[in-house]
Amino acid sequence: MEHMVLNSAELGHRVAQARRRAGLTQADLARSISVNRSVLAKMETGNRRLSALELARVAEALGERIEWFIEDTPPAIVSHRNVTDPGEPSPCIDVEVERRVRAVEFVARHDMEFRDKVKQPPVFPLPGNKEEAEDLAREARTIIGAQQEEALTNLGTKVIRAGLLPFVVDLGTDTADAASVLLANGAVAVVNGALRVGRRRLSLAHELGHLLVADEYTIDWRVDGSTSRDFREQLIDRFARSLLLPSRALQEKWETWGESSNNGLRSATVRTASHFRVDMSTLARRLGELGLISGTQASQIRTTKTTRADIVKYDLVNSDELYPGQLPREYEAAVLRLFSTEKISEDRALDLLMNTWDSAELPNLPERNESAIWQFVS
Repeated sequence: MEHMVLNSAELGHRVAQARRRAGLTQADLARSISVNRSVLAKMETGNRRLSALELARVAEALGERIEWFIEDTPPAIVSHRNVTDPGEPSPCIDVEVERRVRAVEFVARHDMEFRDKVKQPPVFPLPGNKEEAEDLAREARTIIGAQQEEALTNLGTKVIRAGLLPFVVDLGTDTADAASVLLANGAVAVVNGALRVGRRRLSLAHELGHLLVADEYTIDWRVDGSTSRDFREQLIDRFARSLLLPSRALQEKWETWGESSNNGLRSATVRTASHFRVDMSTLARRLGELGLISGTQASQIRTTKTTRADIVKYDLVNSDELYPGQLPREYEAAVLRLFSTEKISEDRALDLLMNTWDSAELPNLPERNESAIWQFVS
């Protein structure tokens, strides 16, 4: 049971926070809810209490559920990975993470089958060096049911075995790559679907690393820094690269494809990146740390673009993964069970499905009598 926020000052703070996040001024919001700006200012400072009707109007104007204003926030976010401004706050992804945490916790409370499936993963010590980061990647492959020396496909499905529920949301290119929250059972991750598939996979692998070491809130802000936090992030990054590009398998493919073509470096690059489904920057970094390429070759690899002709020539797999709007399958199934057993309404089901479904796609339900509405939990 969540703690209810009853204090006027706390409630007002939530209203102000949501208003700023929506990009509205006090005057804008005041007009939307039909009050004077001075009245709204008093509401936001806690000097005037909101009525239930006013709170409902605020929630509608700001696109929030009423529960967001009256319930405590979920646990702190575990990690952020920014693309353009490393280390900067990411309010956009914070909102998306919080919404999904609330949804997952709601579904877990009301669907025992889902709650039993999402279990707490084992916790490992934080790697202290690159060798331990590699060892953790091998442990992770065992946990998620992947062979040690194979290309790791369907990462979004496999990480659920470690208790990590990935949601993919198009957040644009100017916000974080991913963020995650550790829950009482399992964890929730939001991956930025605006990124290319290789970067999405790397971001999810990074979040899995944080989950397995039960890492506290961190921000990936200076990859080559010297502080302990920077070093920790470097090791989690090493874990992620090792998870996606196991050393023996990578060396074998790299040498085979590089030596079998007249255009060795380019051929090996596009074929290896496609096989392991990674971006060129990640491939270059991994090959470099394994001593398989020179610094000059790494620079060439980073600027390589896979063309349509490459796809045809080398018969490359051109598949998508972690696409925008993707939800964890176990979570979708749980929401549909709640809807099919009439524990939640159609509107609530669509909301829990993050509006990636429409009403026509939901299962058909039997006719209900008027008194049956009291069976709903939401």
